[in-house]
Amino acid sequence: MGRLAETEGLTDIQEEILKTVRQFVDEKVIPVAQELEHADEYPTEIVEGLKELGIFGLMIPEEYGGLGESLLTYALCVEEIARGWMSVSGVINTHFIVAYMLMQHGTEEQKQKYLPKMATGEVRGAFSMSEPGLGSDVSAVSTKATKLEDGSYSITGQKMWLTNGGSSTLVAVLTKTDEGAESVYKNMTTFLVEKTPGFGETAQGVTVPGKIDKMGYKGIDTTEMIFEGHKISADQILGGTPGKGFFQMMDGVEVGRVNVAARACGLAIRGFELGIAYAQQRQTFGKKIAEHQAILFRLAEMGTKVEVSHNMMVRAARLKDTGKRMDVEAGMAKMVASEYANEVVEDSFRIHGGYGYSKEYEIERLMREVKFMLIGEGTSDIQKMIIGRSLLKDYKS
Repeated sequence: MGRLAETEGLTDIQEEILKTVRQFVDEKVIPVAQELEHADEYPTEIVEGLKELGIFGLMIPEEYGGLGESLLTYALCVEEIARGWMSVSGVINTHFIVAYMLMQHGTEEQKQKYLPKMATGEVRGAFSMSEPGLGSDVSAVSTKATKLEDGSYSITGQKMWLTNGGSSTLVAVLTKTDEGAESVYKNMTTFLVEKTPGFGETAQGVTVPGKIDKMGYKGIDTTEMIFEGHKISADQILGGTPGKGFFQMMDGVEVGRVNVAARACGLAIRGFELGIAYAQQRQTFGKKIAEHQAILFRLAEMGTKVEVSHNMMVRAARLKDTGKRMDVEAGMAKMVASEYANEVVEDSFRIHGGYGYSKEYEIERLMREVKFMLIGEGTSDIQKMIIGRSLLKDYKS
């Protein structure tokens, strides 16, 4: 796409992977995205194609059957996929977060059990932290896992906003447990809950009521999940030790924010592509609207925002790949990319004029999809709190 959103210093393998994904998006995703999104239809053929490309195991180490690629490679692939249809990137995102948490925090037995099947997409992951009354206040988690006399646990509570809630077969669930710690954050545990795909009772004591109807982010299943005395073995505690759930989840959310930033970048790129193409086709007052200064200025701002967002996302991903903490960089990338994506897509919508309001034009779909970027993996306000507090520590007088 011209000179924007290029990434310096990629290896030949990374370039080849991105070329393959970009071709897949252009040929298999963009041509059908409008129809599937408007019908709220699950993109089965697209998902199967991504399985064949190895995208489900992109970051899973080769010893567990994956490609062993970096977070940067993964984020750039997500950017390409979201450029085609943001919902499809959501299918990958929560699966990836669960795989990442297993890679970083799982026992060797858990890694051997799940990662090879996750790499092929046979096991599909979902990530469950939020609840109806929770929002960004993770300390208020109320779903409880009670330890039983035989050493197992019983989980009861209600979870909310699970992407892949219906189609998944493995769900990382954050619960409250009584570990006797003074800090609420040390009384949380992540369980690996197995279920069958679908809706209704998907496991003993686990019910997925159905899809939540949304303004955008359609095609994939976003659900609630209700636990009523779900009995689960202590072996299914992520990492094998209770009380570490909050820190495991935050590690997952950190890479998730890079992922959301990448999805926002993809939406911004597509919004820019559509806007600059339309501006060179539509004529008013005897010339193409791209030649009017008002539109020219708008395009310049859009392109600049695309470039800034992409580079901040790339920097955060590269920093995470070095093993360093990057909560500030991930928060900055997510905040800037999501806010700028909304502005770029809206500017493209304005360039389209009345046609932008028609469902026949792709920009109408992007207008609804891009709003999710403002709230997914933490709102911009939450990112500002995280960034501000960290900066105060770094620059303490």
